[in-house]
Amino acid sequence: MDKKVTELIKEALLEDGYENDVTTLNLVNKDIMLSGSFIVKATGVVSGIDVAKEVFRIINPKIKMEILRQNGEFVNRGDVIASIEGPMRDILRGERVALNFLQRMSGIAATTAKFVQELSGTDCKILDTRKTTPLLRILERQAVRDGGGQNHRYNLTDQVLIKDNHIAAVGSITKSVEMARKAVGKSMKIEIEVETKEEFLEALKTSADIIMLDNMTNEQMKELVEINNHQKKLEASGNMELKRVRSVALLGVDYISVGALTHSYKSLDISLKFYKNLKVKK
Repeated sequence: MDKKVTELIKEALLEDGYENDVTTLNLVNKDIMLSGSFIVKATGVVSGIDVAKEVFRIINPKIKMEILRQNGEFVNRGDVIASIEGPMRDILRGERVALNFLQRMSGIAATTAKFVQELSGTDCKILDTRKTTPLLRILERQAVRDGGGQNHRYNLTDQVLIKDNHIAAVGSITKSVEMARKAVGKSMKIEIEVETKEEFLEALKTSADIIMLDNMTNEQMKELVEINNHQKKLEASGNMELKRVRSVALLGVDYISVGALTHSYKSLDISLKFYKNLKVKK
């Protein structure tokens, strides 16, 4: 488990007040053992099952959680994706945090999988964006990968992405790319955002590696794909809804970036069902 993820889990547990669960600690005997199953209540894709397991390991390493369905697996309503057994007090104290991670990550993975399925038979790839929950990007990017998507740049340090405000500050697309290339050399990719045919034609003459076609109609993008003729990688962005992405992919772009993967997903409904036959530790 990545150290960053472990620290995030610890912070989430502290936020939830797991060390002083006034309900569980005052009502549940420390000797009671509990068994249960994580059950999916809707069709989707599993993501974050390893994160859920880490929640319980942090609380009590003696909790046994068996993962039955791995991250990235498609699941149906009623499927059991993991089983758990251990002290009831400790399982209850971690239940909500574990489910919060698991449900949200699985929701992102399921949403991503729907977009990826729409692109079946094409060479186009679905990308995420930086429109993520603050401090949870590492987990949300994992969920995108589990859903079959690919990650765009992680943050501002690992790829040059020149947008309209950068261009306005510098004065032109050409000068922006020249300045960026001089600064980073050939060691880093440069992507530039364009919104019109005129901007695209200017960007095409630069040393940029990728051109982002931002908020364009399919008709506009079709023309620019033909003009490009595989000279540079093309990324379509802006208003990329599920019902539209296949038609965009068929135009011949290389990537479609979708902010909705991480900001407009629906959490996958997953519950932790406890067994009635509790065992008392001897």
